[in-house]
Amino acid sequence: MKGIKKYKFLQNKYVLVLIVMIIFTLACFSANSQDMGSKVIRTAVNLPFYIDPGVGYDYTGSVILCNIYDTLVFPNNDGSVKSNIAKSWTISEDGLEYTFILNSGIKFHNGDEVTAEDVAFSMQRILDIGEGYAYLFLGRIKDVKVLGEYEVQFNLNEPFGPFLGTLVKLGIVNKKQVMENILEDGPYGEFGDYGKEWLVTHDAGSGPYQVVEMKFSEYFLMKKFDDYWAGWEDKEDAPDYVKMTGTTDPITVKTLIQRGEMELSDQYQQAENLEMLDQVSNVDISYWFEGSAQNILINNSKAPTDDVHFRRALAYCIDYDQIYNYIYPGSRPIAIVAQSIPGSDPNLEPYSYDLEKAKEELKKSPYYDELDNYPIEIYSNTGNNIKEKIALLFQSNCASIGIKAEIVLVPWLSIVEQAASKETTGHTNIIALVANYPEAGSLLESLYHSNTAGTWEQAAWLLDPEVDAEIDDAVTTINQEERFQKYYDIQEEMLPRAINIHLCEYPIRQAYRSDYVVSPANEARKKGELTNPILGYNFYYRDFKVYPEKANKPYTPFIP
Repeated sequence: MKGIKKYKFLQNKYVLVLIVMIIFTLACFSANSQDMGSKVIRTAVNLPFYIDPGVGYDYTGSVILCNIYDTLVFPNNDGSVKSNIAKSWTISEDGLEYTFILNSGIKFHNGDEVTAEDVAFSMQRILDIGEGYAYLFLGRIKDVKVLGEYEVQFNLNEPFGPFLGTLVKLGIVNKKQVMENILEDGPYGEFGDYGKEWLVTHDAGSGPYQVVEMKFSEYFLMKKFDDYWAGWEDKEDAPDYVKMTGTTDPITVKTLIQRGEMELSDQYQQAENLEMLDQVSNVDISYWFEGSAQNILINNSKAPTDDVHFRRALAYCIDYDQIYNYIYPGSRPIAIVAQSIPGSDPNLEPYSYDLEKAKEELKKSPYYDELDNYPIEIYSNTGNNIKEKIALLFQSNCASIGIKAEIVLVPWLSIVEQAASKETTGHTNIIALVANYPEAGSLLESLYHSNTAGTWEQAAWLLDPEVDAEIDDAVTTINQEERFQKYYDIQEEMLPRAINIHLCEYPIRQAYRSDYVVSPANEARKKGELTNPILGYNFYYRDFKVYPEKANKPYTPFIP
């Protein structure tokens, strides 16, 4: 009997332990249930990218920067700007002084307040570093004055009509935080390395999202900044987290989306892969135009592409219909500047596929009798299947008129590095461009101005002082109507010179979980409205909406 009682006691003890374990498990599940239901957008992106506003300026970098850093003004979809960190501003009659009054009480992610001192430091930092979007300001900013705790003034060397628009690329950094994280052994004197190494994986911003983790070759994770100054009251359906995985591999992206482990594909997926994903019941394809233009940038300083007739032959030999209908379905012709960008010349006729004209131009080239001695290179970055298709088409089209072309596939970082000098820049580079401020002048500077030579945006190495002067004259014109006419004149002059080949304005096309994600740009397109023409801002995630509770299976909840 004693043994039996002992057994019952032990049995009751194990039952008690089991009950406690169940209660603990349920408690843990309850504690984690909020995380299990965290609103997230998981997306695929191209590597590498940089999240330092003094360095980053490619597509993915621009998306991240506009989410983690605030700017003085914010771009509207029509190309104008509205107040942001700055609540108001005045411009002197001569267009040389821009004075901004900041909103008070805005907090950086670490709790420090944003002041005029931070704005001035941010501008001086990007000027001193001279990378990223610095070319928008170099030579234009005479000085920056802190007039008060919340008042800052930019003084220009000469008028710059689009200046307000360029400020959407001046991410405001926390001066105190950056200075606390500098490496003293750096190239910037008392500023050491200006915090560049620290800002590779951290942020010093005040934007709606803040950095959680950055693994340079793998992924980037940011989360909603709960104390964001503009609030979340009308943005309650915005994602709590955004995770960007560094892959554009079609099989990987398709698998992740089908498993419910990714909500948004990258924009570089081939049409066939998007068509297959479109067959999935809870997946749709979003698309919109934002001024993105696919180009073949031509090195004008290297034989044989230093000859205008050779370049025209290349421009005429491309089968553009293959691009419009198959490689970039739904894309449209472009002369130089995409139709979506204010200041694009509406009267220019783009180059078209004409083998007879291509051959005629080639015969005028001094290299015509020695084509075998002058093969050209077609550079494209690895991991981008669309660009690889363009490279193959271009190679085949070149062969049809007797030009030998070699395709060179390298990582994107190598494209950036080889563009640093005209000697290492390939004959041709397949590069997509988007305006960095909402006017054609942005692209004319990127494509032609000597200030941008040595960057991936200006692989032409034109280095033409007369063209520089024309662009400078246009952008220093205060009156917008007059400024736009000067943009038209430059485009009309440059088209017959075939400095580059402009293939198409292509729509941003992505597979997305339509049962879960609402993209503001895609919704605007459905209504026939404009989308944002500034690089990155159509992925301002504060304006997105996500509904995990509506997600159909398969769906894998996000656990931060």
